Amino acid sequence: MTDITIFHNPQCSSSRNALALIRDSGAEPTVLEYLKTPPSRDELLALVKRMGGSVRDVLRQRGTPYDELDLGNPKWTDAQLLDFIAQHPILIQRPIVATPLAVRICRPAETVLEILPKAQ
Repeated sequence: MTDITIFHNPQCSSSRNALALIRDSGAEPTVLEYLKTPPSRDELLALVKRMGGSVRDVLRQRGTPYDELDLGNPKWTDAQLLDFIAQHPILIQRPIVATPLAVRICRPAETVLEILPKAQ
């Protein structure tokens, strides 16, 4: 069992690289393929709060319906953005990694090294 979770898209090179870095550290994370099993609104909100950011920070723009849905418009509240993400999980920026130390969007993948627990 591990205290490291990666919200992973196997089609994304940054996500694959972050996963490899975690495994290279000796840890075996819980791998959640968020396109197959998206986090709930509450889970996503909890991740955002642990990151210390906003819901907008986890929105992916490229290769998503971001522009089509006009999500860059400041009229959307965090609650509304969470609804869009729930309907279109491809909008989640990836990879998101949660460890006991912190939660980060690991772009670039090496960002994960900042939040991995030190080996005992």
